[in-house]
Amino acid sequence: MQLGPILQKYLTQSKKGRRTNYVTSNYADALRSADLRVTRPRVAVLEAVHGDPHADTDTIFGAVRSVLPDVSRQAVYDVLAALTTVGLVRKIHPSGSVARYESRVGDNHHHLVCRSCGTIVDIDCAVGEAPCLTPADLADTFDGFVVDEAEVVYWGTCPDCSTPQASRSQP
Repeated sequence: MQLGPILQKYLTQSKKGRRTNYVTSNYADALRSADLRVTRPRVAVLEAVHGDPHADTDTIFGAVRSVLPDVSRQAVYDVLAALTTVGLVRKIHPSGSVARYESRVGDNHHHLVCRSCGTIVDIDCAVGEAPCLTPADLADTFDGFVVDEAEVVYWGTCPDCSTPQASRSQP
């Protein structure tokens, strides 16, 4: 996966110890608004996550390493943890899969996962305004508990995996 022009421009134009106009990308602004310093690894990780929804850490590390060859795996892990903590990325961990990261945050969406190939697709909440945030027996069981997120995973088989092999090979 290639990193986009925003990071390339940032890496090319950024001078050590000096802020330039090129650092005003959406990623830099997002980092600043989350009270995080703008660093090349943070911008690179944000761009990698935005460029490949539901990417795992190895994919993100490879993308970052392609433009920052000296970045360590631990640095990428640390950046992912920081970005997750401040809510700029979301970590999901479907059962039987490695952790994945996505840039779609704050909207309480869900996921559809193919049991065969592992494809993950974003799914909006089923009906109205996030009905999954209102558990049926919450008042009786956990009085005072405030629900702010629900994690729903729909499991099935994607169209590519559910189509018989014979029909895929014919024109």
